[in-house]
Amino acid sequence: MKMKTLTSWALIAPLSLAVGAAFAAGREPAPKEKPKEMKSITVTAVMAAAAPTLDGDAKDAIWKTAPVTKLSAVKGCNFKDGKTSATLQVAYDKENLYMLVTYDDPTLSVQRSPYKKQADGSWQQLKDPDDKGGDNCVYYEDKLAVLWNINKSIVGFEKFGCQIACHGGEAGKPYGNKYVEEEGELGDLWHMKWVRTGAPNSQIDDGYLDHTRYDAQKEKNAGRKTDPKTGGGYDDVKLVNGKPEFMSKDGKPANKGGTYWIKAEDKAPFDDSKFKANDEVASILVAPFVGDRGDVKYVAKWVKGKWVAEISRKLVTGSKYDVQFDDLKKTYGFGVALFDNAQVRHAMVEEPLVLEFK
Repeated sequence: MKMKTLTSWALIAPLSLAVGAAFAAGREPAPKEKPKEMKSITVTAVMAAAAPTLDGDAKDAIWKTAPVTKLSAVKGCNFKDGKTSATLQVAYDKENLYMLVTYDDPTLSVQRSPYKKQADGSWQQLKDPDDKGGDNCVYYEDKLAVLWNINKSIVGFEKFGCQIACHGGEAGKPYGNKYVEEEGELGDLWHMKWVRTGAPNSQIDDGYLDHTRYDAQKEKNAGRKTDPKTGGGYDDVKLVNGKPEFMSKDGKPANKGGTYWIKAEDKAPFDDSKFKANDEVASILVAPFVGDRGDVKYVAKWVKGKWVAEISRKLVTGSKYDVQFDDLKKTYGFGVALFDNAQVRHAMVEEPLVLEFK
């Protein structure tokens, strides 16, 4: 079982130690510290003579020549000392942007809050005992996120990177309250969730970030929003009369050759007789996003402690919620976060990243 590292904290924006102390004492948090200005890292995208095949390896010709940018990410739960190393390469052609991301992750994490059959025949959902609210670091999934500054609307992004977007604790929800400071600032959030979008559907969950503050009743995700969709998505499998409502039609336990997700087309009524004590079943139903929310493609492989991930998206989508790479003479600010079996406490690349087209 993985445990949280001592270096883990809220995600992107650094907060003062007084914030944590305030929560422990039941007081309102102190104002957050100003983000630390850091020297930016330039990432160069090169023209591809042929589009890479999205298959989760680096054998395509373009990845032999595209410049490699080395990155270090810190403060993530489950990574050793909260740290991991990554590489990033970017290419493009007349229609699409391509990214190759590799990073060290000692374990493949797919056990996302499954239901487990108990010795007495009851079913219980596995939970992180230290989860303080949206902060699961034990029974979750590997993830990856890229945040783009849309039209340079997020003031200071190119100087401070993702730190400019608050991701600290607030009253009622200790972690995960992410947003930008001012109305009109907007970020394009590419959020790959391995169990919900990556493994079953080869997609990234395409969303955006605005200035909305957390509200327990109305805005539980604060500034994190999802792009519009016309179909697909994921939803929780509920317990009905003490048993999961659905199972995969193959009847395989997730921990015995099955999967920790149920594809919509494989959904079947739950048959408790097929399962024994200690069997686990998926708690999530999934279907490919249709529409704006599903326009970022993603294929990855985890091999011997390393992720190799390929991403593709059209240069120009026309959506107001997407960054538009419509002028290759301009630069585009972005940030990268890497999750090892973490709901929110990812490892972050602290330096601002700036994409240029060669």
